[in-house]
Amino acid sequence: MPVDRKYDAIVIGGGHNGLTTAAYLARDGKKVLLLERRHVLGGAAVTEEIFPGFKFSVCSYVVSLLKPNIIRDLQLSRFGLELVPLESTFTPLEGDYLIRCADNDLTRQELYRHSPNDAEAYNKFGQTMSQIGMAVRPILNTMAPDPTKLGFSGARTLMDLGRHFRSLGSDKFEQLAKLMTMSSADFLDEWFEFEPLKATMSASGIIGTFMGPKSPGSAYVMLHHYMGEIDGVFRAWGFQRGGTGAVSMAIARSAEHFGATIMTEADVSKIITRNGHATGVALENGDEFEAQVVVSGLDPKRTFLNLVDASDLPEDFIQSVKNFRIRGSSGKVNLALDGLPDFTCLPGDGPHLSGAISISPDFDYIEKAYDDAKHGSFSKRPYIDIVLPSVLDPDMSPPGKHVMSCFVQYAPYDITGGWDDSKREAFGDTVVNALARFAPNIKDIILHRQVLTPWDIENTFGLTEGNIFHGELALQQLFFLRPVVKWADYRTPVRKLYQCGSGTHPGGGITGAPGEMAAKKILKEWR
Repeated sequence: MPVDRKYDAIVIGGGHNGLTTAAYLARDGKKVLLLERRHVLGGAAVTEEIFPGFKFSVCSYVVSLLKPNIIRDLQLSRFGLELVPLESTFTPLEGDYLIRCADNDLTRQELYRHSPNDAEAYNKFGQTMSQIGMAVRPILNTMAPDPTKLGFSGARTLMDLGRHFRSLGSDKFEQLAKLMTMSSADFLDEWFEFEPLKATMSASGIIGTFMGPKSPGSAYVMLHHYMGEIDGVFRAWGFQRGGTGAVSMAIARSAEHFGATIMTEADVSKIITRNGHATGVALENGDEFEAQVVVSGLDPKRTFLNLVDASDLPEDFIQSVKNFRIRGSSGKVNLALDGLPDFTCLPGDGPHLSGAISISPDFDYIEKAYDDAKHGSFSKRPYIDIVLPSVLDPDMSPPGKHVMSCFVQYAPYDITGGWDDSKREAFGDTVVNALARFAPNIKDIILHRQVLTPWDIENTFGLTEGNIFHGELALQQLFFLRPVVKWADYRTPVRKLYQCGSGTHPGGGITGAPGEMAAKKILKEWR
């Protein structure tokens, strides 16, 4: 427990965005205190040894969107950041398979087995998505203006973006408009014909959302994930050695290097205000700390409906926060294995086990999984995104053993009758059975398993309804609408209280962008 009770800034929440804000503020010379409820830092980007010798990226499991300038500014490589590219995506099928890899020529050769037309279209699709992604990226790096009172700088921002998009040309602008409004299924149908290819690509459009591949708006989520970048390499995904928690720990070490104080097991119960200003925080144990500025890295509902007194907030703002869609739809199953899964369609060890493995044979498979969720049940045949981190990082498991991470859609937060132990185990069994359809040996090599429902994610990590993005990445919840119109620039109706979590612009993923831009907004107003 630090002796000091007064700070320039207090950051609530030790997720990677909160840590990023703390590091930037400390780098500017501010006296910073970061408070984390759990015993370990990282929020959803955390590594824990759940079973002896087996280390898991318990919730978030891959890295793609971490901004290169943050890596440089905070000297993260110096503090342990070491990313390993995820080289391939393997889609097992009954009697066949599909592999896409970073080498486009090899991927095109693979696609020729299934569809010569798709092989010919693949490079053009990649180029188009890359160009659109690069066009959208300035929005992700731009402070969202308040459209209700545009000053000169806000109007200039919108005009600059307008000129930027106009420079795309009519063909690319048409594709962008489609991506912003269409379903991922409809968009991909215009490019490809092989169902497993389309289904696997569309799956990134449903990650962390309560949408199916045929839902309008899912194409944008697909684009959001398509913009993955590792160390300046666009469209790249990867692992962090030591798990995603090692990303958070690198940022934490950077923050401490710049002088920030970090406390774990410090559960904030209230944001203290005086005359409409945030002046500090109170902990569950009764301790209080004062600060000139308070920053919340928690999701908007948890921040404004739990920690701030309603009398300090306008009624329309409270209603907007209540209306902010934050529906949890995902579960996670972590498996400790006695060996490697053996896929019937491609037996044995090989490069196909060192990348992502996608259980997504066709659109109807994923859409039926979504239908189950719409009717209040977890998916009977779920979409599963699988990685085996121990293949690339042997330190994650004992010798000869492996860890498997299974991200699962769908597991609705509002399941009929609510979640309980029996439903949790039934959900875990369903995931294992879905895996066994393609890798029959999986049941024989499971040593331990951890099953996380949206309720578990909410209770463990503090994510309302278990939503991994602090709020859905729907069109009506992006840019100056995230999380609430007029308050998308990290400020809040309470003066000197700011937001920095994934519920703010530009949204979720291990990006650090909300944390960085919130810090820049705070420092600009400080000066």
